[in-house]
Amino acid sequence: MASAKKNKRKTSTGQLVNFVPDSYLDRTSRPVYAIAFLLIFIVVYEIGTLLISPDVLNASISHARVRVVSFIWLRNTLEYIGFSPRFVWIATPLAVVCILLALQLTSGTRWRVYLRDFGPMTVECILLSAPLIVLSLALNRSTTGSAAAENWNASPHAPIVACAASHPEPQTPDAFPLAQTPAQAPHSGHQLGANIITGIGAGIYEEFIFRLLMIILLMIVLQDLLGMPKMTAITISVLISAVLFSLHHHIFFINGSLQTGDPFTATRFFFRFLAGVYFAVLFAVRGFGVAAGTHAWYDIVAALLNALFYHGQ
Repeated sequence: MASAKKNKRKTSTGQLVNFVPDSYLDRTSRPVYAIAFLLIFIVVYEIGTLLISPDVLNASISHARVRVVSFIWLRNTLEYIGFSPRFVWIATPLAVVCILLALQLTSGTRWRVYLRDFGPMTVECILLSAPLIVLSLALNRSTTGSAAAENWNASPHAPIVACAASHPEPQTPDAFPLAQTPAQAPHSGHQLGANIITGIGAGIYEEFIFRLLMIILLMIVLQDLLGMPKMTAITISVLISAVLFSLHHHIFFINGSLQTGDPFTATRFFFRFLAGVYFAVLFAVRGFGVAAGTHAWYDIVAALLNALFYHGQ
């Protein structure tokens, strides 16, 4: 019996699928792997934000050039609790780490992390981002090939594929950005860097809000409180999180006011909805680390492709 409990403890990853104990898929689904794997992304995002927007600690967060809305929601929540504005830039990523640590503690899985797994995880995330890039290409080409495309605003972030944020520019057709920023950033020589930094932040904080927190809370309400069957609760949770993930790119509440983002079109909303479902499936099967990593690498690859083919960078 002790052996059975031990085996159950090893395979209890908290994901929808349990893999062979201590295999690559089992190890990298654990919350502790999400912390270790995403740590470099968190550091790069924070340092990159300060380098690109050195006034971010003093200026209103609504004017930060590379902060995504989900990051600001988390930051504002911590400020409301009582963290000082200057300390909250550390407290915000720490909140993500602490919640992942709590999930690791409750999962009962091993804490050991193998650095050799990070290479395959990176390759996996890049490969998993490919379907979204292909989908964005297909939807963008089909849309820009129609007469309605003439009325679209353009986006230097996403002339080929959707990237992290949308900023109007008259030369290229718009596409379908995955992350939402609170303010328009001026086009400059640092635009590619800002796009990459914003995409990294989106990968971490949008997945944290719309997948990790939202799906877990919805599952608690639907399954534990309302008594829905598990698969029904999962399906509803994924659909709700995907709809809200897509909707927040068009309209969002921030700093005490309702603001608008990208102009609404059915194609844009549908793409982001599908992306939300896709990331939710990754989260359920492969854990937060791979889901957030895939989101971040999607934005990185999209930014590089757009810069390469449309900006000569």
